[in-house]
Amino acid sequence: MTVTSEQRFGEFVVVRRHEGQDHVAELVLDRPKAMNAVSTDMARSIAAACEALGADRDVRATVLTSSHERAFCVGADLKERNSFSDADLVRQRPTARAAYTGVLELPMPVIAAVHGFALGGGFELALACDVIVADTTAVVGLPEVSVGVIPGGGGTQLLPRRVGAARAAELVFSARRVEAAEARELGLVDELVEAGRDREEALALGGRIAANSPVGLRAAKKALRLGQGLDLRAGLEVEDAAWRSVAFSGDRAEGVAAFNEKRRPDWPGE
Repeated sequence: MTVTSEQRFGEFVVVRRHEGQDHVAELVLDRPKAMNAVSTDMARSIAAACEALGADRDVRATVLTSSHERAFCVGADLKERNSFSDADLVRQRPTARAAYTGVLELPMPVIAAVHGFALGGGFELALACDVIVADTTAVVGLPEVSVGVIPGGGGTQLLPRRVGAARAAELVFSARRVEAAEARELGLVDELVEAGRDREEALALGGRIAANSPVGLRAAKKALRLGQGLDLRAGLEVEDAAWRSVAFSGDRAEGVAAFNEKRRPDWPGE
């Protein structure tokens, strides 16, 4: 796939756009020498890239990928953490949180392309996405209690929303690693593809998603996210508010017109 533009955020994060996928952004974790371990600098760059993507109304889908052949991301940079004083750790915490919430709060659909190790904070970055596409080499898990901490990038909240409270508790408390087939069976990942095809399949899914209304996509994501955990009546109110935000949009008018005229929509994005 031919890269048409590339923007680097710091040393370790790249945002790419590809020929034939005008509305899909690829957010690349690019610290291969450390298997994408998230250092303070890398966390800062992830947050900055997400801020830029969130403000880009041309992006209808984002795909989170890795430049390392054997890992998506192995989590926090424990070598860096080993040098921290307690005060350093306190100061670094907002920077670390901003990376995970940056991915979580992206307003468009986000797909993670996972291969190899996605552990600790690495798996939490994937969990912050809407869909996880993994290949058969993937190994996922939240092993933080084995080094005396807890999942602190959203794992204790996002994992039970995927697999239920009891299953999430077993996975967090045991700190065990889960290989691809079981991960798909448990719902830790959503699609399982052949080795080496996670990025290709995730970008293809991003392209299919990006063919739809950008206004509709962002509103649907907002309704899905805000409705989680609410009772049905409250959830339906969230849905109704999201419907009202798109019902009188240019995208809705164009979508209905295109359907009746049997043509592909030309979304105004408003």
